[in-house]
Parts: sequence; structure tokens; C-alpha cells
Amino acid sequence: MKQPIFTGAGVAIVTPFTQDGKVDYPALKKLLEFQVENSTDAIIICGTTGEGSTLSHEEHIEAIRYTVEVIDKRIPVIASTGSNDTAYAVELSNEAEKIGVEGLLQITPYYNKASQEGLIKHFNYIADRVSTPIILYNVPSRTGCCIKPETYLELSKHERIYGAKEATGDLSAIAKTMSLCGSDFYIYSGNDDQITAIMSLGGKGVISVLSNIMPLQAHNIAKAALDGDFKKSAELQLKYLELCTAMFMDVNPIPVKVAMNMMGLPAGPLRLPLCEMNEANTQKLRAVLKKYELI
Repeated sequence: MKQPIFTGAGVAIVTPFTQDGKVDYPALKKLLEFQVENSTDAIIICGTTGEGSTLSHEEHIEAIRYTVEVIDKRIPVIASTGSNDTAYAVELSNEAEKIGVEGLLQITPYYNKASQEGLIKHFNYIADRVSTPIILYNVPSRTGCCIKPETYLELSKHERIYGAKEATGDLSAIAKTMSLCGSDFYIYSGNDDQITAIMSLGGKGVISVLSNIMPLQAHNIAKAALDGDFKKSAELQLKYLELCTAMFMDVNPIPVKVAMNMMGLPAGPLRLPLCEMNEANTQKLRAVLKKYELI
């Protein structure tokens, strides 16, 4: 039986940049240590929140290598190595697993998209050519492509496809996926406002944006659910709901990077085409951070 790569709250960590646009590795080390010190259960590097789509191949590999080196096996490191080019996803995945990651996050193809049959062929092709466990990433709002429950069932049969990060917001579809795939396929919430809901159905945790600014609190929401204390998990989920929502008042990771910089966490600037929030949203975000006593 497959074992989950991690349980609890994994951070979809930002990639900090210097003012001249380079990856800021000393800042990344500070952020990684901040996560470990505050009970984060896994690091997910170079994903959506990490602006992986604007990293060069060399930057992508170096950010993964550096993260693995700094974390040094203390918690799992999962590298986002997906692509809408199947062959390139294999190349990037092979390089990441040579570095020593514990998992690979594979997004659905974007822009060119794929049929459900195409998704099965795409993910199985990658899984056949790696030796590291894979978590699929379903986020149709970003990609225009959605993995259906029946497609998950076919993909779950592959020995290296362990589960999925579900960011559809469709709890009915997630429940159907869990029902079809059974206990040998692990679902993680891709939405911070649905941690308790998805885990109450049997999910194993969250891949979280919120964890960038409140890692211990995100960990506690997930841990309570893992412990079977759904009342406590729900209370915490609702307590931080406004903050979860604020992290998506603009395109992710714009709000979370702005929030981190306000808090003194070294996130640095964004890379185009992402840009700073307008003043009205910035002030709204500042007010939410003050409400939660983060600034």
C-alpha cells in the first residue's frame, strides 16, 4: 500500500527575489527555517505560489537543490516539476529526483490543455519515467483543464501516483474521487478555506498559501483534523477564514508576498507579469493583517 508523502500542512512557499529580480537564496533560507521552526509538515517548492512559471530552468533546479540542502531531510520536500510539455515535465522531474526530493507535484497541462484520455497518457508517461512519488495538481481556474473523478481512478492505479492537490473547490467531485479511489489515494486541499472540509472526507492535509504567513496555525487546523477533532479544526478554520480569503484578493501570490513584506518576512518583489496590488487592496490587506495582529 502507498504511504502519504506527508500529512498535515505543507507550505506552497514563495520564491523570494532581490530588487534586481534574481532569486534571493539567503532570504529563501530564512523563510525555510521559519517554516521548520513553526511546525510546517512539508515544503512545496517552485509551484504556483513560488512563481515557478517565471523561473528559468537553471533557477528552477537551483531553487530545488538549495531547498533540499537547507531542509536536510527534516521534513519532506516536494518539487513542482509539471509542464504542458510532457517531455519537459519528465526532464525536470528526473533532475529534481536526482537532487533528492521526496515528491513531485505535477500540474495538469495548461493552455494546450488535454482531454481526459490525454491526461491519463500524460501523467502515466511521466510516472513511468520517474522513481519518485507523484502528487497530481488539479486547478482548472489556472489551467482550463480539470481531472474528473473517473480519470483519477485510472491514474490512481499507477504505483507512483500517490494522490492529488485538489484546488477545484468542488467538494462533491472530491468526495466522488475519494469514493472511487479508496484509501490508497491521498487528497490534499489546495484551498486554505477548505482544509477541514476536505480532511473530514478523508483528506490528508493541505498544500497551503496561508502557511507562508501563519505556518503554525495552518498546521494546527490540519493536525486537529488528523487527530479526529473536527470541532477544533473547524473552529480554527473559521477563525482564520478572513485571512485565508484575503490571500486571494488578487492573483496568487501577489497578496501573500505583499503580506509577507509588511510582516518583515523577506519575500521581495514579484516578477512580471505579476505586479504589486493597487493601493485600495493594499490598505484592505493591511487592515486584515492588523486584525490578526500580524503587523
